[in-house]
Amino acid sequence: MNPIEQFQHECLERINANGKNDNLMNAAKTFMQESTLPKYSYNFCWLGRPIIQFPQDIIAMQEIIWHVKPDLIIETGIAHGGSLVFYASMLELMSSHGQVLGIDLDIRGHNRVEIEKHPMFKRITMIEGSSTDPAVVERVYEFARGKKKVLVALDSNHTHEHVFKELELYSPIVRKESYIVVFDTVIEDVPDELFQDRPWGKGNNPKTAVFDFLKTTDRFEIEKDIQNKLLITVSPDGYLKCVKD
Repeated sequence: MNPIEQFQHECLERINANGKNDNLMNAAKTFMQESTLPKYSYNFCWLGRPIIQFPQDIIAMQEIIWHVKPDLIIETGIAHGGSLVFYASMLELMSSHGQVLGIDLDIRGHNRVEIEKHPMFKRITMIEGSSTDPAVVERVYEFARGKKKVLVALDSNHTHEHVFKELELYSPIVRKESYIVVFDTVIEDVPDELFQDRPWGKGNNPKTAVFDFLKTTDRFEIEKDIQNKLLITVSPDGYLKCVKD
């Protein structure tokens, strides 16, 4: 085994050990619970735009993008546009021809202005509308036509029904070795009172949608190594790797 392979092997051993370390896993769970109400994830920006993600998940997405080298990254849920800018900047660094497509029911005017004047906007297209609206889905499929490697990130409405529908609609355009990343599956794992003002909670959230979706297909599997590596993530059981065309 050469030094590079040895290092990678040691990394995998440490990651597997993390998943069996109850003290470490419990500490991560406590941090996730304690950091939700103070809106910890709202404190970070990417190239000047609020990204509203945990830094650990940003790093995981960077690794996935480098591995997949997608022609197209689709994100449902735009908010301030930080994730769109992040994805576009990764494609730019890779000297890729790839593009980013963002979908949101309501793209706020002030956010649209800031996204459109950003240097990375040259790689970004936005669609305003529901990600499950047939007309929007048709536009997405048309945009994805001819793209060989599509990566999908779901981060819009977090109800079971909506996420399950997104998974049904967008999974067919994701091919082997790429991913669908379902954000905020952690809703199932933290106290319900943290989301009292939301239409989602325990039993009705992205993770329950993922579990039901996986009952319908053998094309996707949860990549546990990612969450065992991150420990702190909003997407436990939400990193879905496509294993079959």
